[in-house]
Amino acid sequence: MLFRQLEYFVAVATEKHFARAADACYVSQPALSTAIAKLERELNVTLINRGHNYQSLTQEGELLVVWAKRILAEQEAFKAEVAAVRSGITGTLRLGTEPTASTTLVLPVAAFRAQHPLGKVRVHSRLSTMELRRRLRAFELDAAIGHFGPDDREGLEVSPLYTERYLLLAAEELVDGTQPMKWGDAARLPLALLTQDMTIRQVIDRAFADSGATVTPQLETDSVASLYAHVSMGACASIVPHTWLRVMPPGAGTRAVRLVDPDATAQVSVAIHAAAPGSLTARAFVSAATGLSLDGFFDQALPAR
Repeated sequence: MLFRQLEYFVAVATEKHFARAADACYVSQPALSTAIAKLERELNVTLINRGHNYQSLTQEGELLVVWAKRILAEQEAFKAEVAAVRSGITGTLRLGTEPTASTTLVLPVAAFRAQHPLGKVRVHSRLSTMELRRRLRAFELDAAIGHFGPDDREGLEVSPLYTERYLLLAAEELVDGTQPMKWGDAARLPLALLTQDMTIRQVIDRAFADSGATVTPQLETDSVASLYAHVSMGACASIVPHTWLRVMPPGAGTRAVRLVDPDATAQVSVAIHAAAPGSLTARAFVSAATGLSLDGFFDQALPAR
């Protein structure tokens, strides 16, 4: 069995099409089909149900694709480790984030780049926690930053980075910027919130429920930038993590007010696959990220406008 055969098989499983898989592997379709047929003969199983075209993976194929992804990931990790012995980390870190963490990942990425200047980072943002877990377990990401609860950690190594708190962001005519606001009072404002599939929205909804309030936002969006734009126009208020204000301070005429009763928080962590020894690049990123005092950084007062 050759690594090349596994690469071709994983490409077919991913693309669900022989011609597209061949293009992705930069080989001809006959060469790809021949290699997979040889793999089937070596294993004495049928991996792919075929008609005139790809139909599906067999049960044996479904099992092999999991192992193949792991074998190929370990191969890449070994090559990266060998390269690091010679010249330091030079590989590309595949980093996934939830949209709400994409505003703060600049700090751990900068720390990683400072320690490993030859290393590169490719960021995949706008991913849900569920998709982050899936991609980590399938070796499609090296590391991910997001909200990983107790039920999200199977097969993963999760390290806390900082604790998220929540602020009301609104035009100054809507709020008294000198006093905290209760969640129940915030529920009566015209609100723009992130969509319900995002973990942060689920945290926000629980906080409203704990305060005894129900909320029906006037606007829902999957874009952080869109939230800020609507608030800056004075049309809506919104609820955002306090960490956002370090990189996206409130604009003129906008106030950020601490929300209380309840004092809602959520843990943001970095996760990698738990397999040992795993990706050298991923382990280096976790070391750089967890070496930062992010809670202290985000708790600093914002500079005066």
